[in-house]
Amino acid sequence: MSLRVNGKVYEQVLEPRVTLLDALRERIGLTGTKKGCDRGECGACTVHVDGRRIKSCLTLAVMQQNREITTVEGLAGGELHPVQAAFLRRDGFQCGFCTPGQVMSAVACVAEGHAGSDDEIREWMSGNLCRCGCYPNIVAAVRDAAEELS
Repeated sequence: MSLRVNGKVYEQVLEPRVTLLDALRERIGLTGTKKGCDRGECGACTVHVDGRRIKSCLTLAVMQQNREITTVEGLAGGELHPVQAAFLRRDGFQCGFCTPGQVMSAVACVAEGHAGSDDEIREWMSGNLCRCGCYPNIVAAVRDAAEELS
């Protein structure tokens, strides 16, 4: 099978039960996407498929053939994506484990038009957990990025 990740095609021989998360990390070597709970509860594995955010631990790799998969590694070209820059500016991370998933979800949140208020940002980012409790800074980063991208 082939997976198109960050604009590059990866030919893979995978068992039907391999999750997209495991294919990305263990087969392709893109370890930015994190395995947190492995049950879709924490959001650390968030990636974009055809522009929509998904939890890669809950989808099988074979289901994503012929789709465009974007991981945190593919988010920025030569410079930081505005969301990544806002996370740095607003100190939207502490241990950093959840950061790739938070950033990918934040990019989608802004693109989907769900960053109109702090409450709306909290609601639409609620599928991504931060065990360090950086939520106020994450919300501020999403708000900043939304203003910059509008």
